[in-house]
Amino acid sequence: MLARLLLVLGLAAAASCRAEAPPAKAAAPFDYWILALSWSPEYCASSSSNGDTQCERAYQFVVHGLWPQYEIGFPRDCGRTKAVPGRLVERMLPLMPSERLIEHEWRKHGACSGLDVQEYFLQTERARRRIVIPDAYAAPDKPIVSNVAEIERRFMQANPGLQSDGIALSCKSRWLSEVRICLDQDFGFRACGRDVGDRCRGEVSIRPSRPGRR
Repeated sequence: MLARLLLVLGLAAAASCRAEAPPAKAAAPFDYWILALSWSPEYCASSSSNGDTQCERAYQFVVHGLWPQYEIGFPRDCGRTKAVPGRLVERMLPLMPSERLIEHEWRKHGACSGLDVQEYFLQTERARRRIVIPDAYAAPDKPIVSNVAEIERRFMQANPGLQSDGIALSCKSRWLSEVRICLDQDFGFRACGRDVGDRCRGEVSIRPSRPGRR
């Protein structure tokens, strides 16, 4: 009789513990993130950069955006948004050195993340801190001639756990324009979706870190 009573009490206690456990975090409406790092000297060498304040100073890798992704495709332009608060713009400018870019990224990508504007940009900061830029690309003072495998190898060496299927390069002609790194929702490294891959072929050149220099 005593044993049965203890069993009943034990089951009741276990049920109580389960009931008091915090709820699981709600699933985000996407599968993973891409952190897109733009090579600022390449952008500033293009005609599309005319008038962009980013090109008034010497930057190297800057944050293009933090993009929610599906395993294939991605959400975009998810409804009307308010302007990014001025103080938040000022906070983000060291990482995303253009007010126009900050506003664009919030409208096109951030609003699809399920986060409010403050939290989205805090997560963008967190994602950027996750990535170490290889020394060779920190501030080159002359053009670098390389290839996809070598550039990705250097990023993997600088970021243990990053694999070749979790990084993708973009180029304009033979010039490196962007490095995209795939992250899970806790900002761990993961493989990119099937529709994300390298867009560089053959020899890849990297412009020096002086804006506009060819």
